[in-house]
Amino acid sequence: MQSIVSSYHLCLAHPPPPVLCQRLLCHRIPSIRLPSRRSTTSLGLFTCAAVSRESEMAAAAAAKEDGQDPRIPKIASSIRVIPDFPKPGIMFQDITTLLLDTEAFKDTIDIFVERYKCKGISVVAGVEARGFIFGPPIALAIGAKFVPMRKPKKLPGKVISEEYSLEYGTDKIEMHVGAVEPGERAIIIDDLIATGGTLAAAIRLLERVGVKIVECACVIELPELKGREKLGEAPLFILVTSDAA
Repeated sequence: MQSIVSSYHLCLAHPPPPVLCQRLLCHRIPSIRLPSRRSTTSLGLFTCAAVSRESEMAAAAAAKEDGQDPRIPKIASSIRVIPDFPKPGIMFQDITTLLLDTEAFKDTIDIFVERYKCKGISVVAGVEARGFIFGPPIALAIGAKFVPMRKPKKLPGKVISEEYSLEYGTDKIEMHVGAVEPGERAIIIDDLIATGGTLAAAIRLLERVGVKIVECACVIELPELKGREKLGEAPLFILVTSDAA
């Protein structure tokens, strides 16, 4: 009995650290449409650092009834939009808030892994820079290698490059020579498709060395910019469609 009492007092002497309360900052998000097989749903979303569990469950139930993956609403609500960044008129899609939400981040990776596992994919090509965030965990989970597609003069070895057009001028995307082999099956990963120029260049670059493009995959699409029209016959899979462009 004495040892039990002593243990009890010992526990009281070292109480667990207090839980720190976080100040919740809400941000207005422009209308976000979630992809659906039967219909397109427009949601005016307020995202906070913490969302009530009841709201998440209600959104998931509505998504399930609409034929959507019930994980998509939480992923959508975890992405914030920053107006006039990096210049006036641009609505920046900030995925760093998604990365802070461990459940939403895990769901994002899981959806891609579930889609691409057991499909004979040996290459996950990630487009610089945010494709480097989502690509490696997907590659590890499906047993594929990760190939970074980088901006010029970033890779140290011998490279093969592909040029693409910008609004004013041109740019290039590069890959190490020997990173892929003819006949391999690849998916190309990025966080967002806007005008589609970078993804289209990545497709051309891989196809030049004989790689089969199974699909391009992005977390977000800005459909008003019609980027998917530049991808040719390559399929595009996205999780969230945003009106903010």
